[in-house]
Amino acid sequence: MDITFYGAVGTVTGSKYLLQTIAGLHILLDCGMYQGERDIDLKRSSNELPFDATTIDYVLLSHAHIDHSGLLPLLAKLGFEGKVFATQATIDLLEMMLADSAFIQEQDLKYVNRAREQKDLEPIEPLYNIQDVNKIMDCMHAIKENEMFLLGQDVFVKAYNNGHILGSVGFHITERQKKKQVSIYFTGDIGRKNDPILKDPVPFPQADYIICESTYGDKLHPPLTDVEPLLLGVIRDICVDKKGKIVIPAFSVDRTQELIYLIDRMSHFGLLPKINVYVDSPMSTKATQIIKSHMHEFNQETLDYIAIDGDPFCFPKLKYVESVEESKAIDNDPTPGIIISASGMAEAGRVKHHIKNLIGDANNLILMVGFATPDSLAGKLRAGKSPVRIFGEEIVVKAQVMSMDYFSAHADYLEMIDYLDCQDKSFNKGVFLVHGRNTARESFKLKLEAVGYKHVHTPSLYDTFSLD
Repeated sequence: MDITFYGAVGTVTGSKYLLQTIAGLHILLDCGMYQGERDIDLKRSSNELPFDATTIDYVLLSHAHIDHSGLLPLLAKLGFEGKVFATQATIDLLEMMLADSAFIQEQDLKYVNRAREQKDLEPIEPLYNIQDVNKIMDCMHAIKENEMFLLGQDVFVKAYNNGHILGSVGFHITERQKKKQVSIYFTGDIGRKNDPILKDPVPFPQADYIICESTYGDKLHPPLTDVEPLLLGVIRDICVDKKGKIVIPAFSVDRTQELIYLIDRMSHFGLLPKINVYVDSPMSTKATQIIKSHMHEFNQETLDYIAIDGDPFCFPKLKYVESVEESKAIDNDPTPGIIISASGMAEAGRVKHHIKNLIGDANNLILMVGFATPDSLAGKLRAGKSPVRIFGEEIVVKAQVMSMDYFSAHADYLEMIDYLDCQDKSFNKGVFLVHGRNTARESFKLKLEAVGYKHVHTPSLYDTFSLD
């Protein structure tokens, strides 16, 4: 079996890894889009793939995040006619997220192409449209965790919950031939134990090789138990004492629901000040409904809370905003409140408008609760840059900017080492570190070697390794 690394090596977006089996099957692990600044995304992703889409037999999709799934419609557009295997929760989220991705490309390119037209440059075409999204959705096949399924005649696959987001899994893949057997485990993005809502990641069977994410290979997260009192203190400071607004760029899936759940608990126990809380993202609203339909993935603590509260994503003063008019009215309303809006990197969606309108008031707060690439608007704000460019205008940052890394859906390096502890290191033939910046990968490589892994690799783009 051979593996070629076509994305997310030295970066944290664009996951794509191609397995070629001894029998000649081509199996793609994820098919993600680069994410950061939108015009850069489109150029880096391009309207081509670094392999022939028509030769791909199967795709194993770890989860619905666009940096892992966002080029699937392009794969269909370029001739893929195979099967995509994912959990039902991932498929439910994916249909919504890919349609949104197609829409955002169309809207962003209107602005980009107006500028290109003025320079006599050819317009850029979207990577795909909604018809391509529909094509790839027709290729989806739902799988269940811990149930074996077969690819071709010789490749056996099982999916294991990795706790990253709703529906996310890692894949244990075994190719069995008469004279040899090779197993590989693809971790996908590794979640954290004691997630506010979801079940913990589960152990996986012994593997010869592991493809492991390394996003936070050089960092430790603060304890999750500290987040609720800290968030409540921030809300009281900004919304009660300063009479300001809190704007939270949050990914529509998982991060938004975590925030709503925590604030719901504050409301349930009488701790939340009487302020308006807005979820201003139609996709976040849809995602919340999808997540509520998969409560079998919730941990026991969340299920126990639901038994007494009824709905962990609904409380007085919470409003799910739908129309553009309602969204615009939030910024014009002088009363304090919290605005949770997509996207998490603040590169698209309504949150970008909220930041532009509220960034000039020192009483307001822009609260960062997730990873952001350095070249994204959220990344620049996290780094303390001022002024920042929003919709072509340079704006001085007067609002407070604060980061809370408690909410990360990615395990830190100790949590990743703990996740891998189900493996007997003496049987391991290689660990390939992906989905991390080079500094994080190199740091995590040293940490894995220190605990006994002997063959840890940090592959470069387009590297191919033979697995035997």
